[in-house]
Amino acid sequence: MAENDKQQDEDEPAPAKEISPGARRALAEAEERRRLADAGPARPREINGRGGAEPTRYGDWEVKGIVSDF
Repeated sequence: MAENDKQQDEDEPAPAKEISPGARRALAEAEERRRLADAGPARPREINGRGGAEPTRYGDWEVKGIVSDF
């Protein structure tokens, strides 16, 4: 019987927490940045670029198994 009570408690949504004014400001600023980024011009398509994942993700560049850091 205790398992059923526990399951019912997990199904109920958690009460909403009050967020601080600073957190509200940060959320508003982040939303504004996202809106501006979406409204900005699209990046041009790369022609004759490298295939695969972005090589600068980890701060290095790899070509044919040779890695150079920068």
